[in-house]
Amino acid sequence: MKDFMVKHNITSLFFLFITFSSLAQTQVFQIGTSSKIINNEVGRYIQGAGIPRQATEILDNLEANAIYFSKGKYQLLMVSCDLVGIELSFAARLREKMGVAAAISPRDILISCTHTHGGPSLLKTNYLMPVDEEYMGRLEKWLVELAQEAVATAQPGKIGWAKGEAHIGFNRRLTWSDGTHTMHGDAKRKDFTGLEGPDDPQHLAMFATDLNGNLLSVLYHNTTHPTIYYGAGVYTADFPGEVRTAIRAKVGHQIPVLFLNGAQGDISIEDMLNPISESREQKIKRVSDMVVDMTMALYKNITYDRDPVLKHEYYDLKVSVRLPNTDQVLQGRKVLERIDKGEIVEPMEMIMAFGAVHLNELYSNNLFEVLPVHALRIGELAVVTQPCELYCQFGLDIKRRSPVSNTIVVGLTDGYGGYCPTQYGVMGGGYSGAPISWCRLEANSGYKIVETASRLLYSLWSTE
Repeated sequence: MKDFMVKHNITSLFFLFITFSSLAQTQVFQIGTSSKIINNEVGRYIQGAGIPRQATEILDNLEANAIYFSKGKYQLLMVSCDLVGIELSFAARLREKMGVAAAISPRDILISCTHTHGGPSLLKTNYLMPVDEEYMGRLEKWLVELAQEAVATAQPGKIGWAKGEAHIGFNRRLTWSDGTHTMHGDAKRKDFTGLEGPDDPQHLAMFATDLNGNLLSVLYHNTTHPTIYYGAGVYTADFPGEVRTAIRAKVGHQIPVLFLNGAQGDISIEDMLNPISESREQKIKRVSDMVVDMTMALYKNITYDRDPVLKHEYYDLKVSVRLPNTDQVLQGRKVLERIDKGEIVEPMEMIMAFGAVHLNELYSNNLFEVLPVHALRIGELAVVTQPCELYCQFGLDIKRRSPVSNTIVVGLTDGYGGYCPTQYGVMGGGYSGAPISWCRLEANSGYKIVETASRLLYSLWSTE
């Protein structure tokens, strides 16, 4: 009996040691990474609102890149996909599948889209173009594997970040003397009265390494629309793909490179006030060079933190949906009837007609939407994510009200909530301002996102 008690106590102490060792290990900041090619088949539809085109080639690889952080009770998986966006319900399904496979809470998984318009058709924004459900099934498999690999590769590491400027996004909402506003237009017209809102040239880059300083991943953030190859009929990651290739060449490794896009709802890669005449090839080189040069300049002088605070909070924000009026729906149906008869109508006429009819069909009996808003603390870096094409002013407001100066606001994350305009945008109307199925949220939604983000950020920094 005495021998049994001794053996029992030794065994208990052994398991106690293992338990405490495991607990101690979880307090070490760890980093895991992964990357997947997510190309679609040539011949299938490419995402684009006004131009129903099928891909004739793959210009460059579409990718999903991931970085995983863990420390203590917190885990966080951040994914950047070369896609235009994914619907809220599909995002929830993806998170569940990925979470189960990788043993991580689905709400600790953040799936962001770069918003390239050279990816598969995943949002129903064109009357003539279907959503590619077959591709969605393959994407689910790839992202599950991505999550498993990112978690499995976790190792002790350190991170550093810095910010500068790379002005690759400009406000694209022009206001006119009659009170109307349009997305894009000729600023030299006599009735042009100014741009509707601001832009945001801030460029922030984060670098993750192992404890020996070997680079594991690069994450960068800026605010613009990757639409250089819009309507070109090719699959392409646009400038984020070019940037990724250049960064990998400079560091000498095929590391995951994540692009997190900002509050870009009213932002264009083209400067409305100072247009440049250039080819697509010239434009992608100019823009990519700016991003790569700034990212690598920041990399030279990074101070790393091997024990950063890691925290995460989120709130599911319920907002109302605004419907088109009866005249909009009736006029929209007439346009769609003309299309059904074989008539070719202008792309914007088709977009606005279908958007109004589709919105009325989807939400007339369901007048609200739920927007997942997340706040992350990674050391002294603050990250806010939300699913909308948020107008730039809201992103600036969140930054201004943040408890720390190193703050980024990421859109198109955990789903697609459509355009989220300011009151000026709603009043000015037009595409990205008027109520259509991908500009459906109540007029106060952006302001509610700002308030929610502010509360979450201050909660993360109020308790240590």
